[in-house]
Amino acid sequence: MSENKLRKLTGLFFIIGAILVNIPYTLLIMNFDYPDILRLPMEEILTRFHAGGNSLIYTWLAFAWVGLPMLFGVILLKRILEKENSPFLETATTIGVIGFIVQVIGLLRWVFVVPVLARLFTDPTTDSATKAAIPVVFSAIHQYGGVILGEHMGQFLIIIWMSLISAIIYKSEMFSKWVAWLGWITSAVYILGQTELFATAIPDFPVVDWGGLYGSLLWLLWMIVVGVFLVKYKEQ
Repeated sequence: MSENKLRKLTGLFFIIGAILVNIPYTLLIMNFDYPDILRLPMEEILTRFHAGGNSLIYTWLAFAWVGLPMLFGVILLKRILEKENSPFLETATTIGVIGFIVQVIGLLRWVFVVPVLARLFTDPTTDSATKAAIPVVFSAIHQYGGVILGEHMGQFLIIIWMSLISAIIYKSEMFSKWVAWLGWITSAVYILGQTELFATAIPDFPVVDWGGLYGSLLWLLWMIVVGVFLVKYKEQ
């Protein structure tokens, strides 16, 4: 594959992946009141999840995997930026790949773990002791699979990747310097979303409640911008 075609393919992976992620996310907002529902009692979350049926499970499955093109983009971007001779490129790419994989693992708890718990919780034949234990189990799984893996590790590694890649593309002729600055600003905003995670373990931890939402939106915007520059770039 020629370098020009590789650039365009990588750019399309970023653009398509970032756009596709918004489809199941929007459906979850409409049909499951996500992410606000996570602030409700565990019993209500399980009941509403079960009421969502198979379509809700398929939506979560899509949410976990439709961003896969962005993972391909992360891997291919390394080949494109190798000419910049950055000592951080290999490390950045490894961190980015791990970050994406960890986020997928965290999201898949809604596909393979939560449905089982929700079905048991809403089953009238489930004994009272089991029913009382299920919200506790759900809380532990949500804290580990969601907060630790998907949101803390996954998002934090993606932030590191974005910051390092921004430092590399700052010196690249393929990108305007403002693209790197957008990446750094996005990283700064996105890291504020971590405060909400620490507050789950330290109740009086100061929270910037808009950090996670605006950070994720800016991250997807940055991915699209990077993709557009790759698609449009014409080697001199």
